[in-house]
Amino acid sequence: MTTVGIPGGRDVTASLDRPASDTVVVACPPHPQYGGKRSDTRLNAVSDALAPDIGCLRFDYGAWDEGRGERADAENALAWADEKYDAVGLFGYSFGAAVALCAAAEVDSDSGPAALSVLAPPAGVTEHLDATTALDAIDCPIQVVVGKRDGTVDWEPVLDRATVLGQTVERLPADHHFVGQSGRIGETVGPFLRDHL
Repeated sequence: MTTVGIPGGRDVTASLDRPASDTVVVACPPHPQYGGKRSDTRLNAVSDALAPDIGCLRFDYGAWDEGRGERADAENALAWADEKYDAVGLFGYSFGAAVALCAAAEVDSDSGPAALSVLAPPAGVTEHLDATTALDAIDCPIQVVVGKRDGTVDWEPVLDRATVLGQTVERLPADHHFVGQSGRIGETVGPFLRDHL
């Protein structure tokens, strides 16, 4: 693992797992005001599932900016990865799922992710993160994974829109936190990203 500073004007630090790889997945953590950071167990589960041949860039957001800055952090992490790697994927959990969807919708399709997987995506977190609408502007394969017992966030609109768009949807027997299900997360997300990168 290598520590990386992400350029872009905000204080964004990342952990890069397997830096020698030619393919990487950028991983967006959950809500920073509720303890979300790059060491999140769900992000680590995805990173572990990508080993040994795909890297994972897990980053911490800069100072809280109601979704605007956090989306910019993800866009900057994608741009950094795009300059250094042959193929780039994107993953996000919870708040990070909304950030990932909105960032993927904003970036140019030439520098955007080759594949995107989101876990427990909230339909809307702030006025700056409309995950449901973002789906229509993304030009890569998308996987939406939800916990069937998740009563923490409103994920149904995202799942419904992804279904209409013909994207991959998965329902796991879990709540929002996927406690004790790191292996299942890796088994679900890892192969999807691997197959599309």
